[in-house]
Amino acid sequence: MPNEPQISRRAVLQAAALGASGLVLEACLPGPTTSPIGSTGTPSGAPGGSPSASTEPSATVSPIPIRQRIARLLVVGFRGLRVEATDWIAGNIAIDGLGGVILFDKDRVQSTRNIRNQRQVTRLISDLKALAPARELIVAIDQEGGKVTRLSPAYGFPALESEASIGPKGDAAVQAWADGLTATLAEVGVNLNLAPVVDINVNPKNPAIGALGRSFSADPAVVSRDAEIEIQAHRDRAIKTALKHFPGLGSARANTDFGVADVTTTWTRQELDPYMDLLGEGLVDVVMAAHVVNGQIDPSAPASLSRGTVTDLLRDELGWEGPVITDDLQTGAIADAFGAEDAVALALDAGDDLLLFANQQVYDPDIVTRVVDLIEGFVTSGRINEARIDRSYARVTGAFPDLA
Repeated sequence: MPNEPQISRRAVLQAAALGASGLVLEACLPGPTTSPIGSTGTPSGAPGGSPSASTEPSATVSPIPIRQRIARLLVVGFRGLRVEATDWIAGNIAIDGLGGVILFDKDRVQSTRNIRNQRQVTRLISDLKALAPARELIVAIDQEGGKVTRLSPAYGFPALESEASIGPKGDAAVQAWADGLTATLAEVGVNLNLAPVVDINVNPKNPAIGALGRSFSADPAVVSRDAEIEIQAHRDRAIKTALKHFPGLGSARANTDFGVADVTTTWTRQELDPYMDLLGEGLVDVVMAAHVVNGQIDPSAPASLSRGTVTDLLRDELGWEGPVITDDLQTGAIADAFGAEDAVALALDAGDDLLLFANQQVYDPDIVTRVVDLIEGFVTSGRINEARIDRSYARVTGAFPDLA
């Protein structure tokens, strides 16, 4: 976008110590000359050396084949109001071991994507889960409230106020709101809500957060308290949540779906307060890393692809030991700046565990096979240590024990 700084793809790859040529994936090119992702050498963006044992859990040898372990780390979007045994998404779940799906009400091509009414989406989710009868399938959705509400009145679901609207009304109102939100999710069978948004409303004109009413408050304490109530309501119904957008998107001046936002001059450490508060209360299931550049933390890469952000800050400093999910790796901000293949490598190097491919802006029915092939190739070539895959697998199955 105009007036937004452009990230040099070459500079980012160099900063990540992966080598600009080393991430070109054609078979004729030699492997990287730097330490492979997940090796025991000093990781990029981590001056102190290898991550601590507390944030890099020891991974035991899994009886599940490597391709299925990789597939468990993917959450993918698809088109369809129902699922048939011959559909590509069905094969990815039943045969390939896909970890999760994400549902949308519409996309840029189809006005109706996965949601028509309660009966239909309940049946869809039931059929998806039946494809993996011996394990859990992650079924994710963005049910924030307000403008980001996939299960909305347009499809016969109850109206849901935005975070900005409900935030100032006090605990009782937030509790009733959260109870209604989670009742809807439980009725249809969703088990991961990509919410709550815990961004602080620093810039009310922010096109990604403030202007859409996606923040509870400009007061970090209110954000923490309201998020605590919402998360507990989810837990009461056995639904996981994902805090977003780490390390803070509230001061941004651009929507990261269309350009890489830079909060270097506007972000403050106060935006970490909700994460620290909720971590302290043991109320975190998953954290989503944002497509936002924060030069105060890492000037060379967006948070979602930054080891300095995901590993050094979130894991080592704040102490988060569970799974981190990327924001959509197919957004223009990432695909245009880095390319799909390099983005996957950088995400793994950063320390992300669940890789999200919404299949919204780009629709690719082969996305699961492509990404599994890609990562397996990294492992085979030595670019990624297999133990790196197992660490993410351990984190994800720690949060979703029945996923294994």
